[in-house]
This record gives sequence, structure tokens and C-alpha cells, in this order.
Amino acid sequence: MKKDLRYICYTYMREKSCKVDYEVLSDALTVSIGMVIPYLTKEHEQIIKDDLIRLQQLTYHANGSVRGNLAITEEDVEWLSSRYDYYSGQVGEAMKHFVIPQGCLAALHLHRVRNDAKLVYRALYHVHKENPVSELLFKFIGLLSNVAHAMALYVNKLNDVKEIPFHTKSYILK
Repeated sequence: MKKDLRYICYTYMREKSCKVDYEVLSDALTVSIGMVIPYLTKEHEQIIKDDLIRLQQLTYHANGSVRGNLAITEEDVEWLSSRYDYYSGQVGEAMKHFVIPQGCLAALHLHRVRNDAKLVYRALYHVHKENPVSELLFKFIGLLSNVAHAMALYVNKLNDVKEIPFHTKSYILK
């Protein structure tokens, strides 16, 4: 008897492996990245849009890299690292401080991307405990979170939104 595919949202959904959680969360991360794009409407924001479109492709490659072949390369991580250098260079000192996630809609969605990448990183850690995965995936996902943070600060800067510093009462920072 053939299964009716209309009732199956994802082939592996009932699997016990942590891979499923990683795959579902990395799919959500790709959606979060896409949710930023419509808010980047100004000509000087086109570079961010282009980078996000490429990031969506790479995030889907990272998604399949735990069940299938590793599809993230050193070159991909190097490209993402160059984007980190670019965006953090644009915002300078702002990268050295905690800020409240706020600002224009694109920046808010980029903060969501930053957080979603952390969730994916954590899920990847659990996959790694079950069956080791390439360190390249950890580098890519961790860097993606940091790039999204720098992009959020940059978009706010482009839109003349002042960052609101956050000073923790919980930790003593040195």
C-alpha cells in the first residue's frame, strides 16, 4: 500500500535521531534568513540582500550535510569569514558590546537569524554526540550567527538607528 504523501511533512519526522531536530531547525534558519530580504529595499542594502541569498543556499547545504555528504566547504567558511570581516568593519566598536536586539525590521529579523543559528549549533552538538560530524559545520553555523549579528548592527547603522547597550548584572566582564 502506497503512503499518501500529503500527510507527511518530512520523511524522517518520526525518526529518533537528533538529526531530525537539526534538519528542522536548520530549515527554520533558512526561512529566517529569507524573512530579512523583503525589508532590505534601499539601494545601499543590496550587498546585504545578495549575501543573504547566498547564505540561504549555504544553510540548506549545511542542512543536508549531517544525513548526506558534507556540502559545506572550506571556501564557504572562508567566504562567510570575509563577510564577517566586512560587516564588523563597518560597525567597528559596536561589535565589542552587548546590545538590545531592536531597531528597524531588517535588523530585528537579523537578530532572529543570529538566535536561530545558535539553536542550530546546539542541535548540531547533539547530532555530534550521536555520530561525529565535521568541525567545518560547527565553524559555519557559529560564524553565521556572528555574521547575522554584525549585519543587524550594520543595517541599523544604515538606517540611523542607535543601538541600545546592554550592561549585564549577571556576569562580571573583564
